[in-house]
Amino acid sequence: MNNLLIELFVEELPPKALKKLGDAFADTLLEQLRQLGLAQSTSQVTAFASPRRLAAHITAVLPQAADKALSQKLMPVSVGLDAQGQATPALMKKLQALGVASTDAARVVAGLQRESDGKAEVLFYDSMASGVDLRTGLQKALDEAITKLPIPKVMQYQLHTDCELPGWSSVHFVRPAHGLVALHGDQIVPVAALGLRAGRHTRGHRFESRLDVIEIAHADDYAQTLLTDGSVMVGFAERRAEIERQLVAAAATVGGGVRPIEDDALLDEVTALVERPNVLTGRFEEAFLEVPQECLILTMKANQKYFPLLDAAGKLTHQFLVVSNIHPADPSAIIEGNERVVRPRLADAKFFFDQDRKKTLASRTAGLAKVVYHNKLGTQGERSERVRAIAHAI
Repeated sequence: MNNLLIELFVEELPPKALKKLGDAFADTLLEQLRQLGLAQSTSQVTAFASPRRLAAHITAVLPQAADKALSQKLMPVSVGLDAQGQATPALMKKLQALGVASTDAARVVAGLQRESDGKAEVLFYDSMASGVDLRTGLQKALDEAITKLPIPKVMQYQLHTDCELPGWSSVHFVRPAHGLVALHGDQIVPVAALGLRAGRHTRGHRFESRLDVIEIAHADDYAQTLLTDGSVMVGFAERRAEIERQLVAAAATVGGGVRPIEDDALLDEVTALVERPNVLTGRFEEAFLEVPQECLILTMKANQKYFPLLDAAGKLTHQFLVVSNIHPADPSAIIEGNERVVRPRLADAKFFFDQDRKKTLASRTAGLAKVVYHNKLGTQGERSERVRAIAHAI
């Protein structure tokens, strides 16, 4: 009994759905292997998900499931046996369909069990079904796990194959898949998916991997090998925790009691965008703080995936944290680039805020008469008058 590793190496996975995809892939694999008798009730699954891979590590997986006793209902005794107790053609045909050889038919018929189903006496055939082997079972589980991935829309792409009839085949998946790893202990399980054959080789970080092609020697070495040779922190939860730690540490370095804004959705999305997180501190001109901080925070979070820094009183500061995917010796170019990118967005927010302040709220009410609220209930202007009258009456 060994542990099992499956990895799909994909070009780019959608960040907002990455965690859900990783969990669904791993959970379905474990569920299917348990149903086939290849995984134990004590087997544990660990899901891995990064921008370029979905993977699962499952403990205590058998090379072949145990044989299983089967009891199959055949037909009523009156239909299966004649007056002399011999098998009828209907019973013989049924046994042949179940794989019973004609030479064994007499022995099998003699051994059939008789039980009442409440209406009549029925014949039952007891047999032993051979347990499925890991290759066959894993292929079924992998196909099911890919099919059940919560992907609202897939893309079609062409993949070159090197099978007996080489050529190009059409593949449907969320993004182009380029590699498949399947290991049971240190042995490759020869399965296939999305036009790919399983092996033990994958790729690491796009820019900082120590090796171009990384060999996974054993299923249990997967995470550590990718970290050491590929500069990839492959576990989603591990990477998320590391980003949180770096955010707190960076805020402490800034000082003054500042803290990064708390936003679980943003943290999940950023975790899905990087394989080797590196938190850096940037800043913008304090003049932008004249704009309501909600506007600035929304711009930085939604458009740039930055973590704004708030002071002890919860007010926005002119500094922010950005999560980079690379670790250069001199990060100044990354910091300056992000500061240069965010400046026009904040300038736009300030421009529209300044434009809005040139007109009073009262002067805008006349425009409500041009906005239809409902074709049978009039305009927003008429609605506001009704609301005002009701409020006055109350």
